[in-house]
Amino acid sequence: MESMAESSSGLPDVAAAVGEALADPAVQAEYAAVRAAAAAGLAAGRPPGASEPDARSLYRELGRRRLLAPGWPEEYGGRGAGHVASAAVLEELVLAGMPDTLHVLSIQIVGSFLMAAGSPEQKQRLLPALAAGERFATVLYTEPESGSDLASLTGTARRDGDGWRLDAVKVFGLKSGQSDLALCALRTADGPSKYDGISLFLIDLDAPGVHRSNLPTLGDEQFDRVELTDVRVGAECLVGREGDGWAELNRCLPLERTGLDYSLKARAWHRVAVGGLANSEAVSDAVLAEAGRFGAMAAAGRLLTYDVLDGLDRGAGDDAAAAAAKLYTSETAQEIATWAAQLYPPGADDCLPPDAIGDLESAFREAPGLTLAAGTSQVMLEIVSSLTSGLELETGDLR
Repeated sequence: MESMAESSSGLPDVAAAVGEALADPAVQAEYAAVRAAAAAGLAAGRPPGASEPDARSLYRELGRRRLLAPGWPEEYGGRGAGHVASAAVLEELVLAGMPDTLHVLSIQIVGSFLMAAGSPEQKQRLLPALAAGERFATVLYTEPESGSDLASLTGTARRDGDGWRLDAVKVFGLKSGQSDLALCALRTADGPSKYDGISLFLIDLDAPGVHRSNLPTLGDEQFDRVELTDVRVGAECLVGREGDGWAELNRCLPLERTGLDYSLKARAWHRVAVGGLANSEAVSDAVLAEAGRFGAMAAAGRLLTYDVLDGLDRGAGDDAAAAAAKLYTSETAQEIATWAAQLYPPGADDCLPPDAIGDLESAFREAPGLTLAAGTSQVMLEIVSSLTSGLELETGDLR
């Protein structure tokens, strides 16, 4: 695929800014600090979930240069460059070593949701801080008994004067310990359908009544449990209209399903695995063929992702294309992680440097969840089938 500077007429200026940032000693020092923290965790043999580096200082350096959300309007801390340009910038930053989970949560999910459904006051109050890396956000959707069926949630928001009182237990969130606020789905009323009465709120994670703790995990990124006990929020924390949460989620979910983060993982993991082959004394034709096949799959996933992003820039969002991109890129990344683990089993990975061994081992542990997050592969197939064959979804549940 063509280079970042060539793939869109709106990219040269942003590409130059990325190049300048990556050459800046201050940014390089932050990248080095992230790598050092990750290496220290690996050397210390920290358990899964306890070794994720804190990249917030790096984000702040990039945010000062308006590179965290270049697709957002300038008034909100961006560069007005669009979805394609944003993706191209993120590719460069991640391939240089930036951990991307905080970006996915703060910018791609919560920030994009606020851009689409937030009030003018919410946008002005929160988006510039997110774009600058001064504040960070996560999502609180899943509950212990709801699993991937978001519509079955039981956490509540009760009217309290001109505000609300929130009570819920949310699980399997990410980065709550490094986030300042969360987008939370709660039930404000019961209705004839389980999809009725769901509303969305912005919650200050340092507010009284918010308790954050960790859950056991196999991945390097810590899963969290967040308990809300009689948490008071004002009317300004309601996102969209009361009871319209399910419709808003379904309207904004395709923004999570471009496949971009999965495509980046696939390419990064493939690059690490292929790098080890260059240091091997003998590589069979079969292994080279597998490396080529997986490389082609990663490239195809990238093309699918950019097709979805280009559609968003043209105002022609396609839910079926987004679901297909999410399905293909997440399953491709999962397959590449499994292949790499089989290619370099313990004791046969001496051709890899220690950090690469850690990357691939972490990828193998992360891979199973890729086809669950933002909608399972089965749900993605159902969406594609229903939207391309004229059939209706049986459940209405797009998660």
